[in-house]
Amino acid sequence: MDEFLAGEETRLRATLASRHANTCADALISLMREGWQRVYAHGDWPRWREALDHLPAQAVTAPSLDADCVTVGPACDHEEQRRWLMQLHPWRKGPFRFFGTHIDTEWRSDWKWRRLAQRLPNLAGQCVLDVGCGSGYYLWRMVARGATAIGIDPTPLFAAQFALFKRCLPDQPAFFLPVGIESMPRSPLFDTVFSMGILYHRRAPIEHLIDLRSLLKPGGLLILETLIVAGGAEQCLVPRRRYAKMRNVWFIPSVPMLEIWLKRCGFRDIQCIDISPTTPAEQRRTPWMRFESLAEFLDADDPSRTVEGYPAPRRAILFARN
Repeated sequence: MDEFLAGEETRLRATLASRHANTCADALISLMREGWQRVYAHGDWPRWREALDHLPAQAVTAPSLDADCVTVGPACDHEEQRRWLMQLHPWRKGPFRFFGTHIDTEWRSDWKWRRLAQRLPNLAGQCVLDVGCGSGYYLWRMVARGATAIGIDPTPLFAAQFALFKRCLPDQPAFFLPVGIESMPRSPLFDTVFSMGILYHRRAPIEHLIDLRSLLKPGGLLILETLIVAGGAEQCLVPRRRYAKMRNVWFIPSVPMLEIWLKRCGFRDIQCIDISPTTPAEQRRTPWMRFESLAEFLDADDPSRTVEGYPAPRRAILFARN
């Protein structure tokens, strides 16, 4: 894996140089190196490394990245391959097909992508950041649209899952930095910044919006997807303890309140392009994610409420310009 990291550093430096972003290259490559070293120091890394060592790593020249199921490699599904892929459990965001094995992830992330894709501007030639990118499903969808896609996420397992695919797609301009947004240099490097499913996990949501704006070029686009509640400009849900069994949910605003937050942070041309309920068809337990999922987070007698009695999850996607 040291060879993998060295290759990623070289490719990221070359990509940034091609975009005349040399001033940020050293900082981002340093973050990449430090983040991956933390992944390698994680207690589960030997188990994940064992799985990676037993799974295909050859370069794939014709992946299917612009499809609901991101697909890499020819079909050679067999029980041993499935067993090694299961060693990277749980698989949260997807779906993926890896050398013929269908990875039925907890989230049907393709549904979310479909909601925003029809309104998405042209990403060709853009440098794009995905904050909280998970295992990288959306990075591959962005690359398929011509973007250079950089994802940040501090979760070590997601880094290992991303590496599984990137080893087979070394020349695709997708990069994973195992860090949080607080580590990123405050430099307007990106044409588009995605923050999907992150805002409600932040104790200080206004600071998160300010951080996102600091990473955008003038005129750059923020794509923000988050939980929302119904109501007017003064409506915001602050859970007493948990929301849908999640401890780390702090603020769930209404769309009008969220628009005020964005304006206060300096964004303009704000549009809400979609509001959709999250259902157990979109987020569910599967063999690839065997823990509790949305069905267990909702009231069994009234699925319009969470188990705590709050409104069931609804999500909005907003576009805003820097």
